[in-house]
Amino acid sequence: MKLVRYGAIGQEKPGLIDKSGQLRDLSAHVKDFTGDAFSPASLVKLAGLDPAKLPAVDGKPRIGSPVGGLPKFIAIGLNYTDHANEVGMPIPAEPIIFIKANNSLCGPNDAVEKPRGSTKLDWEVEIAIIIGTRAKYVSEADALNYVAGYAVCNDVSERFFQLERLGQWTKGKSHDTFGPLGPWLVTKDEIADVHKLPMWLDVNGKRCQTGSTATMIFGIPKIVSYVSEIMTLLPGDIITTGTPPGVGAGMKPPKFLNVGDVVTLGIEGLGEQRQEIIAA
Repeated sequence: MKLVRYGAIGQEKPGLIDKSGQLRDLSAHVKDFTGDAFSPASLVKLAGLDPAKLPAVDGKPRIGSPVGGLPKFIAIGLNYTDHANEVGMPIPAEPIIFIKANNSLCGPNDAVEKPRGSTKLDWEVEIAIIIGTRAKYVSEADALNYVAGYAVCNDVSERFFQLERLGQWTKGKSHDTFGPLGPWLVTKDEIADVHKLPMWLDVNGKRCQTGSTATMIFGIPKIVSYVSEIMTLLPGDIITTGTPPGVGAGMKPPKFLNVGDVVTLGIEGLGEQRQEIIAA
């Protein structure tokens, strides 16, 4: 299934995309896509519905983040060897974990704000994991049983805030709109091999990132298992998993985003995003 949340900010409704690409309303069957709505039992119930009998949604409403509420927004850093090399950092021996504030979560096509004082606004196409079942000390062998599905994420980053203003990376990762997610959550049964998905990102129509989930240092089972040792994962929590090479900070000379720039990105089978950069 492709699960979506649509409507104005703060007024999103749950829906799904049927096989023809039609948006269908799920409001009669689930209140919102938060928390236990991502549980295996809930997803099985939704999968049993006949999409043709669900109300079709007219027009082209705004698409919000496919995850609502206030989930944990966890991120993995330097998880592609060639990306670590391009930014001059060592290959990590264990997954690097940082937190994106949940206020950074936004829709896939919402405008991205350039913060006041920003000088090094950057992009990162990533595949995000959405947790479906409470996970604590889970094994790698069982880890995928705790996953509801996957989505495209742009881990927007302000490198000056992240690396030059002291402290942890969270400073450069948490501004409002720094976490576009979607356009939809694709349930894991729809993805034949999550570690073989091409991914890309363009800035103003020019290709900057071309990669594949095949080149992750730590795969998704390892990430879920590892993070579950550090903190309990709850249904609806998001883990975004790192980016391939081609970020602005790794270019020679470096290139960063300015107001008016347009970023487009996507992952095969998971959809595409588009964001215009605006002033905060």
